[in-house]
Parts: sequence; C-alpha cells; structure tokens
Amino acid sequence: MTHPLLEQLTSRYGYPRLEHESVDAFIEAQPFSVLFFAGNPSRFPESLDVAVILPELLKQFPQLSAALVDPESEHRLQGRYNFNAWPTLVFLKQGRYLGALSRVHNWDEYRREIERILVTEPQRNPGIGIPVVANNASTPCGH
Repeated sequence: MTHPLLEQLTSRYGYPRLEHESVDAFIEAQPFSVLFFAGNPSRFPESLDVAVILPELLKQFPQLSAALVDPESEHRLQGRYNFNAWPTLVFLKQGRYLGALSRVHNWDEYRREIERILVTEPQRNPGIGIPVVANNASTPCGH
C-alpha cells in the first residue's frame, strides 16, 4: 500500500524507489546513502511522520542520498540489514552498512544519532552471521 506522503518522496523530492535488484547499484554509487523502509502506512503510521522528516534530515545532512525501498522488496532486504521495527532508515557508506534508526525520534535524537552513525566504521554485513536466502534462490540475499 502506498500513501501520498510516501509518493511525494519520489515525485517531489526525486528520491528513487528501489527494488531488490536496483539497491546495490544505487548504494555503491553514493558516498553516503539512506534507505527508507516505510512498511505499510496503515499498519505503521509512524512511516508518514518519517516521510515528512526525511527531507528535513537531508537538509541537515546533505552528504546523504536518499531512496525509498519498494514495498515488494522491503522484507527481502530487511534481513540483509538486520532490523525488526518499522519504519527504519538504513545508513550506508559506499554500499557498506553504517547503522539504522527505527521508528520516529525527536529532532535532537536524529541529529545526534545520524552524526554518530556517519562516523562509524562501515560493515559489509550487519547480520548476525546467518545468511538470509530469498525464496527460490540458491545464494544469500545481496551477497
């Protein structure tokens, strides 16, 4: 399910909507990127708050390139980034995992946590060592 606030991220702000197959090309081409996993806004209404906050965060952190993860690809990519709450912002440096923020935070928390995340050492695989395999696939998801 989509919502006008989520749609404006692509139509008004120009953030790409990424599917599982297009994520790697995007994140590897950016010095810093943030992937927005919105989930279903009917089930996770906080996603609409994050949809409003995200463009403001990018004004504060212009080094970030944002993208909205397509709803059909979210669960497949969720295992790759090892989070379990919606909505989630996943931060990466040249395709390597830096950290994630789930749910809505106040402005000061966002600023403090994103500043901390952007200076951490990137990881190739944030998971817990168990490869995530998609249905009908023979190789781990994204690796």
